[in-house]
Amino acid sequence: MKTLTASFLAVALLFGTAAHAQVQPLDRIAAVVDEDVILQSELDLALNNVLAQYAGRQDQLPPRDILQRQVLERLILVHLQSAQANQTGVRVSEEEIDTAISNIAAQNKLSPDQMRQQLASDGISYDDFRRSLRDELLSQRLRQRFAQTRISVSEAEVEAALASQDGEQYHLAHILVALPDGATPEQIATGQQKVDGVKALLDKGEMTFAAAAVRYSDSPNALEGGDLGWRSLDEIPAAFANTIRGLQKGQVIGPIRGPSGFQLLQLVETRASDTAAAQSVTQFQARHILVRDESGDDAKAKARIETLRARIAGGADFTEVAKESSDDSFSKDKGGELGWFTQDQFGPEFGAVVAALQDGQVSAPFKTQAGWHIVQREASRQTDVTDDNRRAQMRERIGQRKLEDEWNRYLREMRGEAFVDIRTGTPAAADGNGG
Repeated sequence: MKTLTASFLAVALLFGTAAHAQVQPLDRIAAVVDEDVILQSELDLALNNVLAQYAGRQDQLPPRDILQRQVLERLILVHLQSAQANQTGVRVSEEEIDTAISNIAAQNKLSPDQMRQQLASDGISYDDFRRSLRDELLSQRLRQRFAQTRISVSEAEVEAALASQDGEQYHLAHILVALPDGATPEQIATGQQKVDGVKALLDKGEMTFAAAAVRYSDSPNALEGGDLGWRSLDEIPAAFANTIRGLQKGQVIGPIRGPSGFQLLQLVETRASDTAAAQSVTQFQARHILVRDESGDDAKAKARIETLRARIAGGADFTEVAKESSDDSFSKDKGGELGWFTQDQFGPEFGAVVAALQDGQVSAPFKTQAGWHIVQREASRQTDVTDDNRRAQMRERIGQRKLEDEWNRYLREMRGEAFVDIRTGTPAAADGNGG
């Protein structure tokens, strides 16, 4: 699980009511989502939190009915992802939620009790906050599982991306006018007309890009002004990558038709790329002998490892003793040989012992979670891992770009297949498979 940043606190406060339906069963229903419901109080609180976030800037928001629909759509996706996580066996324990809360509090320079008091002073239920955090963690875990099964990056893609690096990073924002899968000519024409109208407003200077994104974008990040953050060239969709280099700060390109619909892209600013700096690490070469405590008799296992250590101290060959007596099936036939490894590769206890030895020295018996060990350090070296780091970073960037596209498509499919009956703002209407 990735470490939660302090900015998540704002998101959680924004949508800190994802399971409010469980505590006010008599509340009016705003929407039915498959077998779940979103209550009007849940929607109202989320909507009011958005308005609070834009205090003094509410002229940037769309009309209230449109904003309410945007907020409701976010809540619908939260409920759908939570349900999907539960159906596929994705779980988050109470201990994990406690850890996440402690992390958020620490990053906001608060103790968990102080953060709880802060939530109360802001009118946020602590139970609602925990449920919202649980939903966010479930969504993260669902996304990770999706990435593991759907996203792959080839060596050829990494090589091509490294070769095309231009030493710059680009801070981008976008506006999306979404089109459904299999859009009809009429839907495409309507989308084209809408995005052209938004572009005309921007060209005339009648609205800032961020305000237009909040008001008109169909992207999940619309309420953040369409902000996409900092990206390297390899993280930018191919339709834009070839033209982004020539843009000036604040310039807008598009509309461009993509898999999700029509997009406008703004270059907010640029900076030098933070490519991987030169880095070297210490590696060790060692052999070890392992005695496992398989019978539950730790004293017996300890006595056995001490006997083996005494044999080696008396002149027995470490390699032969390992072949005869080690319980590590991976290294036993190789005389306990572990090859080259970094200090943390086999856990902190093992690494600390190896690092403290001199080349050729044999350790005293010591215990880890695997069992009792003795280790013989054979050699050490400094290894340049700069290229490995650079390739790993590039692989991660390409994977994140692919994941963003595929995950958003997956969410649209999930939303399209769900039964959603919206009962607020407009006359009740069902969409999805159920209506």
